[in-house]
Amino acid sequence: MKITAVNVYPLSAPIREPFRFSQARVGTRVALLVEIETDEGIVGWGEGYGPPRLLASVVENYAELLVGADPLAGDAIWEALYNRLRDHGQKGVVIQGLSAVDIALWDIRGKAFGVPVHRLMGGPLRTEVQAYATGLYLKDWDDPAIGLADEAAGYVEEGFKAMKLKVGFGIDHDVRMTDAVRGAIGDHAALMIDANHGYDAVSAIALGRRIEHHRIGWFEEPVPPEDLRGYREVKAALSIPVAGGECEFTRFGFRDILAERMFDVVQPDTCAAGGLTECKKIADMAAAFGVRYVPHVWGTGIAIATALQLLAVVPRNPPGLYPNEPMMEFDQSEHPFRFEVTPRISHRDGIVQVPTGPGLGIEVDRDAVMHYRMG
Repeated sequence: MKITAVNVYPLSAPIREPFRFSQARVGTRVALLVEIETDEGIVGWGEGYGPPRLLASVVENYAELLVGADPLAGDAIWEALYNRLRDHGQKGVVIQGLSAVDIALWDIRGKAFGVPVHRLMGGPLRTEVQAYATGLYLKDWDDPAIGLADEAAGYVEEGFKAMKLKVGFGIDHDVRMTDAVRGAIGDHAALMIDANHGYDAVSAIALGRRIEHHRIGWFEEPVPPEDLRGYREVKAALSIPVAGGECEFTRFGFRDILAERMFDVVQPDTCAAGGLTECKKIADMAAAFGVRYVPHVWGTGIAIATALQLLAVVPRNPPGLYPNEPMMEFDQSEHPFRFEVTPRISHRDGIVQVPTGPGLGIEVDRDAVMHYRMG
């Protein structure tokens, strides 16, 4: 089997109700999809997490190495592509583009052998995953505490046992919103917070101390990703577990983070940190250092299916009758084409099934892709 073509599709669509997190206002959802064709008619799809046009240019740079290559080659292709641009970017869009290619190649391999990707990766260790709802962004409500409380209560009614609140809007504001959400969901649902690196260590610690009594599941990205010393300070000062890693890349980037246990929970995005090939290695490293692994997910159905295939094989940490099972981030914010380009992946009482069809276990609607393609 040989690769015959590599196609890129930057997608974009406005949303009806813009929302904010600590770094930006979101009024448009975007994605970069990659399609790889073969001479046997098998097609694989992948997704990159990042600026679509920049990622497209990276993938197009990789294409000349990919066309004519054997898509079953696995690590050999990953290493060749990584080395192609190693001098110019061991992080960021270069690896995000590589991630999209790697995912598409795994999709091809699964389809070639007629099995889901997780079977080729040695699993499954699990066939279903508990999901937590990502939402609770700041919107243009008259009273955001009421708006967030109502949204959070709705997630509980849908069956979610855990959810994540966006913070980073000022300590007093965040305390009030956390109080409101915890009051709305009761004591039995897990609540995590995510500052999207909107604080320095001093402010993050101050916020954490004021909300520790709410039994926060983790404090995600409390400080900028470059401030690893700040992560250490926050981790040492609070009883709340500290999470991060969506802005880190490859096993090389996570090596020191894991060896020095700077995070309690690492969150590589499979569509950004190096694809399935690399993120399985990061997950194995995390298990070796006793650090929990919960992947970041914020894309289309392709990204969701990819994360589920990986979650099926993430090692139990630690192993035993009652292990700490990894969770699935399940974005509930508005997304016009998340489940138009692929069939809907749903949860039932907060549980999501790992797809069992060949490859990623999903089919892509090419008409929907072309409809949302950037001009």
